[in-house]
Amino acid sequence: MNLNDVHRGIQKKRPRKRIGRGSGSGHGKTSGRGHKGHKSRSGYSRKPTFQGGAMPMIRRIPKRGFTNRWAADVFAVNVGRLNDCFNEGEEVTLELLSERHLAKGTFDEVKILGDGELTKKLTVSAHRFSKSAEEKITAAGGTINKLVAKRTPAERVEALKKA
Repeated sequence: MNLNDVHRGIQKKRPRKRIGRGSGSGHGKTSGRGHKGHKSRSGYSRKPTFQGGAMPMIRRIPKRGFTNRWAADVFAVNVGRLNDCFNEGEEVTLELLSERHLAKGTFDEVKILGDGELTKKLTVSAHRFSKSAEEKITAAGGTINKLVAKRTPAERVEALKKA
C-alpha cells in the first residue's frame, strides 16, 4: 500500500443510490427492478415460506397428532447418574441437580428413572419416581421425598387462557 492509496475506501458515508434519474445514471427507466413480474411492483414482499412456486416443504411433509399446550415439561434423571454425582448420605435436591448439570434447561417437574446401579444411601427429592427407581433407592437404604408441582395442570390451563 502506498501513501497515495490511503484515502481510497475510507469514506464517512457512502453516497446514496439515486434511482430513476435517467439512463446515464445506470439506474434509470425501471430503477433496477427489471421488467414486469411480482418483484417489480410496489408493496412486494415474499413470504418466508415461499419456494418459487413449488409446493412448500411444510405442505409436502405428512402431519400427525397435535402438540399438547398444557403438558408438563418433565426432565428425567436416571438412578445411575445420581450414584456417579452424589456422595453417600447426601441429599438430592432440584437445586443440586441443576448445579451438577444433571437437570438442564427449563422444566416443570423432575422424574427419577431406574436405569443404572445405586449403591449409595441418598435422600432424593423429586416430583415423580418410576417403580424401579423407588425400589433401588429404598434397597440402598435411601429415602424418597415426593415434591408437589409448582402448578397443577388445571392451573397451567388457567394461566394460558388468561394470557
